[in-house]
Amino acid sequence: MATITQDMRFRLSLIKYADKYGVTKAAVKYKTNRQYIYRWKRRYNGSIESLRDLSRRPNQHTPEEIKLISDMRRRNPHAGLVVFWVKLMQRGYSRSIPGLYRFLKKQGMMAVHPPNPKYVPKPYEQMDHPGQRIQVDVKFVPSACLVNSRVIGKQFFQYTAIDEYSRWRFVEAFEEHSTYSSALFVEHLVKAFPCPIECIQTDNGAEFTNRFTTHRDKPTLFQVRLEQHGIRHKVIRPYTPRHNGKVERSHRKDNERFYATHRFYSFEDFAKQLKAYNRRNYNSFPMRPLGWKTPNQVLRDYLRSV
Repeated sequence: MATITQDMRFRLSLIKYADKYGVTKAAVKYKTNRQYIYRWKRRYNGSIESLRDLSRRPNQHTPEEIKLISDMRRRNPHAGLVVFWVKLMQRGYSRSIPGLYRFLKKQGMMAVHPPNPKYVPKPYEQMDHPGQRIQVDVKFVPSACLVNSRVIGKQFFQYTAIDEYSRWRFVEAFEEHSTYSSALFVEHLVKAFPCPIECIQTDNGAEFTNRFTTHRDKPTLFQVRLEQHGIRHKVIRPYTPRHNGKVERSHRKDNERFYATHRFYSFEDFAKQLKAYNRRNYNSFPMRPLGWKTPNQVLRDYLRSV
């Protein structure tokens, strides 16, 4: 004979009191809520056994269901939980997704996911001499750095060029982001770099190329200026900034070393501070890829050897 628990006696006493004096008074006397009383009143059928706690253990799968699951898992070893459940439902399975999950977990029959194919980058092309290829990009100056009422709301731009061989960098401040600014930057870069420039690599921005505009067959002023200097223009694959990784990384370092600690009161102030920072903290800063030499040292060593 099943044991009558103390909880069952409590619920029986509660129901009898509620039938005699009402649910509200019963809730106050027994320090419970009315919903609890109504729930057990609905379950009570005159027998104290109806007040017993129901088992929370899920129903066991039948041998037929286990065989169906085993056969389906053998044929679908990589199917996820929902897909696997749908396939079982199509063959007469009637249990819930959580019930199937518990069974698969207990039996060690969860899906075996094949490893994702790893991205294997192509070996990066090493440059043989300065000027063989220079990466160029544009950085928007953070608006938080502009503190004077005359410049708040405006946009300043940092044009950056990095020689892939020596990591030598040339930067310039501009007030507009256009193909005219890009062409002017090329003029200043050619004068500042001590070696002939063979190739300039950029992204697909409209300040460099019309590749993704309505004038795709018309060269930009930037490209015209490159052609005048005999410089080849190379554009990277769209939406892959890692192909311009050296200049992209330098822009991230600029945020940490320069823009996080500097404020600008005018465009002239920004241009002056940017030039000083690049000369002091970049081209004169030792780098691991250069054997802990500075970009200026690598350039000087090359020019002495030729």
